[in-house]
Amino acid sequence: MAQKRDRLELIKDILQVIQSNKNQIKPTPLLRYSNLSSQRFTEYIAELLEKQFIEEKTDKKSRKFFSLTEKGQRYLEKYTTITKFIEDFDL
Repeated sequence: MAQKRDRLELIKDILQVIQSNKNQIKPTPLLRYSNLSSQRFTEYIAELLEKQFIEEKTDKKSRKFFSLTEKGQRYLEKYTTITKFIEDFDL
């Protein structure tokens, strides 16, 4: 049976989806790629906005999209460093 993703991994996955889409993605595709229920997705997005890992922007046609902030970029870098450390020492 597949192991559930933990909170930190979910945050990393959401941030990576945004980053891999040229640092901007509309809410609906992000929901689809994140593989979460709409309720859990809304909770995570609210937390990421509150902690300033992502920001919500509006384009010229008034369509909303999300992009990573500098803090979100740093989270991804630190997450990668920590997981590499864990793998290197078989922890």
